[in-house]
Amino acid sequence: MHPSLEPYTFPRTGLTTPNRTVLAAMTNKQSYADGRVSEDEIRWLEARSKGGFGIVTTAATHVLEDGQGWEGEFGTWSDQHLDGLGRLASSIKRHGAIGLAQLFHGGMRAPERLTGHQPKSASINSLGAGKGNSRAMTEEEIHEAIEAFGKAAKRCEQAGFHGVELHGAHGYLIAQFLGAGTNKRTDAWGGDQTARTRFLEAIVDEVRKCTTPNFLVGVRLSPELDSCGMTLEDSLHTLRLCGSMALDFLHVSCWDIEKTGALNGDVRPFTSIFREHLPSTMPLMTTGGIWTGDAAKRAMQQGGDFVGVARAGIAHPNWPSYLADGSEEPSRPPFTKEWLTDASLNETFIDYMRRWDGFVSD
Repeated sequence: MHPSLEPYTFPRTGLTTPNRTVLAAMTNKQSYADGRVSEDEIRWLEARSKGGFGIVTTAATHVLEDGQGWEGEFGTWSDQHLDGLGRLASSIKRHGAIGLAQLFHGGMRAPERLTGHQPKSASINSLGAGKGNSRAMTEEEIHEAIEAFGKAAKRCEQAGFHGVELHGAHGYLIAQFLGAGTNKRTDAWGGDQTARTRFLEAIVDEVRKCTTPNFLVGVRLSPELDSCGMTLEDSLHTLRLCGSMALDFLHVSCWDIEKTGALNGDVRPFTSIFREHLPSTMPLMTTGGIWTGDAAKRAMQQGGDFVGVARAGIAHPNWPSYLADGSEEPSRPPFTKEWLTDASLNETFIDYMRRWDGFVSD
């Protein structure tokens, strides 16, 4: 049997996944402007649970109304979202998958055209040429954001999700606090890497306070993040701090599992480096450019306990079936509009996938 098709039991909760395949969180822009989940978003995620994924993660969902990062993003900032969240969680669980909601706030990447507010961040940061600056969050706003993550997680548990993934990767608000380039604060929320990790640590504590002991809580991190001025050494410092937090998993977002990092003159894949700096009892998810069974096996040999996919899961709702012994390899891009429609993407999502050069054939 392919190692990623074996079940896994989370050490702290005893919750068991049917296998170790993960649909990673992906922007799809299929929901409503007021943050309610659409039937299209539910249908797209349910198809992946039905297709055999062990864990299905939602797209990033904003915990405060002013944290929205893009159009069609569903929210977890209000009780008005509970009904849709409940239908979404049920649709994922119906076929045996573990359902995770990815919680985030866009910070300086929550554009004013969507929120009506100047973007806020750890510090005053440039939003890009001609786009002005973010403003620095006040102490009160920092506590408001921390509490919002807790309330959002509580809603997700009420709705029936098995857990949440806190999005600390890819340059959103948590990453903006973690990075030396975007966090120039001189109070308790800034300083060295330990201090810059306090925002994340406070969020983890708040989420734990607001949810039951059986609820899964994990964090997604980037191994390096130039946009926030975060080096591999910085990430590993935060990673080690995460190792002593009340977390159930850590997710390293590699973009490509073949990417390597240099540490003390030793060059190795990011997954291997992250595995080495985590407690052995903390499960590690890894994602980045995985399409085939061989690549999935390599990701696990590097130290991943779970194998996550994004684009392969967009094109193939039943991607885990390609991992069984003797299976053919899944087809690669480009994919026709008809193929993607059959894979439960709506028109908006298909158009969005055109930004990946060569993914959609015209």
